[in-house]
Amino acid sequence: MSADFQFAGSEPSYPRLFSPCQVGGVSIANRLVMGAMHTGLERLDRSEERIRAFYRARAEGGAGLIITGGVSPNREGRLDAEAPYLEGGRDEAWHRAIVQAVQGTESVICMQLLHAGRYARLPECVGPTDRKAPINPYTPTALSNEDVWRTVEDFARSAQIAHALGYHGVEIMASEGYLINQFTAKATNDRSDEFGGSLDARTKLACEVVKAIRQCVPQDFLVIYRISAVDLVPDGMTGEETRYLAALVERAGASMLNTGIGWHESKVPTIAAPVPRAVWSYAIRQLKDAVTIPVIASNRINDPAVAEGLLSEGVADFVSMARPLLADPCFPAKARANRSASIATCIACNQACLDHALTGGRVSCMINPMAGYEIERIRVPAVVRKRIAVVGGGAAGINFAFQAASRGHNVTLFEAGKELGGQLLMAREVPGKSEFNEALRYFKQRLIEEDVTVHLDHPCTADELASGGYDDIVIATGVTSRKPAIPGIDDPRVLSYIDVLKHRKVVGKAVAIIGAGGIGFDVAEFLLEARSHQADAGEFVQEYGLDLSLRSAGGLEERPTPSTPLRQITLMQRRNGKPAGIASAVSTRWIHRGRLERANVKMLGGVEYQGIEAAGLVITVDGEERTIAADSIIICAGQEPVRALYEALIAQLPAKRVHLIGGAQEARELDATRAIEQATALALAI
Repeated sequence: MSADFQFAGSEPSYPRLFSPCQVGGVSIANRLVMGAMHTGLERLDRSEERIRAFYRARAEGGAGLIITGGVSPNREGRLDAEAPYLEGGRDEAWHRAIVQAVQGTESVICMQLLHAGRYARLPECVGPTDRKAPINPYTPTALSNEDVWRTVEDFARSAQIAHALGYHGVEIMASEGYLINQFTAKATNDRSDEFGGSLDARTKLACEVVKAIRQCVPQDFLVIYRISAVDLVPDGMTGEETRYLAALVERAGASMLNTGIGWHESKVPTIAAPVPRAVWSYAIRQLKDAVTIPVIASNRINDPAVAEGLLSEGVADFVSMARPLLADPCFPAKARANRSASIATCIACNQACLDHALTGGRVSCMINPMAGYEIERIRVPAVVRKRIAVVGGGAAGINFAFQAASRGHNVTLFEAGKELGGQLLMAREVPGKSEFNEALRYFKQRLIEEDVTVHLDHPCTADELASGGYDDIVIATGVTSRKPAIPGIDDPRVLSYIDVLKHRKVVGKAVAIIGAGGIGFDVAEFLLEARSHQADAGEFVQEYGLDLSLRSAGGLEERPTPSTPLRQITLMQRRNGKPAGIASAVSTRWIHRGRLERANVKMLGGVEYQGIEAAGLVITVDGEERTIAADSIIICAGQEPVRALYEALIAQLPAKRVHLIGGAQEARELDATRAIEQATALALAI
């Protein structure tokens, strides 16, 4: 292999993670669980081939236990109008395809039963009371006593159907603020009948569902109860109440406990990148100590060493990873074979998975665009093997290079800088985004494995490439910061986001940021913090007021008074309305906005920039002119494609031999997901 860099890493083994376990009458090959997640595939054409391929890839990848995305036990419990539910023999062929997907592998598969309750985005949604969820526009109808008992029967009937379809078990989704969780917490249950009031009454639905299912399925059929280890909402359950519920559920007949963290309406992030790895172990351990059945740890576990540590420390008996098996279906097999350096690690960016799920799209993965597209994006050997030059070592260039090389092409990658990574090198500098280092590690490892020749610190010319004997040339030269036409823009106080994040130029105490998209938010967070980029557990606990003793309701304490921020920052955008960062980042933008608000960052929309003067940045808002005093003015107002090399090449070579991808092709809001998808599509087709 020829490359200007080397990757070195130790390869530990994970004996506990890959030890078998007998649960009830079911043998589970290892302790790695693929947790339930919405795929969006059910929203397409209910293709049996597509869903079978999705689960087959994860089963062949070595997951010991696989739990499907949620299926409602009745129509009113659907997440939305297109979500799956079990009534009248619906989707039997679809479910049989899922079961068939694991046949011939070591994987065990369970169907998750999820009743959304007041979270259902349906006018006919129901709940313990008629209290509306803050994240849902619809007001629920309170279930009558009779309705609750009917719901118990629906859960039991659905478990019988799952058994008949060939599933090895079911998981009862009773966390994250869904229906059963809504009954267990005072926050949402002030009923005065047998299902509300006292703790025993509030937990009755949970116990009755488990008992009803256990009575109508064989003993070797798994009944997994997904319990909310910590609610993270005011008037949620205390740790003592949660442990009491866990013991009740075990007595009712549960085979295993899986753990959920927080409600969807909680103001504490639980699975995004700013959340430290395995930070929820304190809440999971309390449940392990309360029951004798196996307990599954979940949330922000994306590394085999972390998983092994949780098992060896006695925090849990199994470890659940959902999105990490989107990022790499072969995660278990690679870890077992001591090839952890080759794992495509989930970086918890949420960009192609959770954000797509919340907006009704098909779930995929930024790191692995094959996820969810197993029958469309297929890697086959190239019919004609070509010599290909790739210019630009950012996300698009790297991904094209190793994907094309994996098909047999001879690929050489040229990078003008001293390090691969492009815009990702700046992204990883932002607090809470250090997981981008894992993406870079994986991308570099793939270049090595696919024998891509890499030349760093090598700017290319059109003449060099045109005369180099390449069959195809791929230009992935990225973007540069756009310089808006504002009077005084050449003032020495003006910096670009590249100056700040990459070149680390000195920034003053009073800062005006022009542009409030994703980059503007990132720069603001970068300038506010004086800590390591990935928060440690202690910092996270303090920031969000977590009660590690779990004595308080919901596991929350009063948040401490925020410390004085390092800088006074004003964040501005031309668009009307309050700045919100990346519009498509529906699952994470509230986290970043909350951090900025707590640091007293001023956010202005509908701004017109009049000019830069000695006193600062002169703007007009709502027809009123004002001056923002600033030591530094940072431009985050979009990007422009870098295309000079491409334009020079197409003047010399046939256009069909020169390809433009990534930011150089489309410089709109920086989007690594789009760049990697585009690079992959070209690599699979060329």
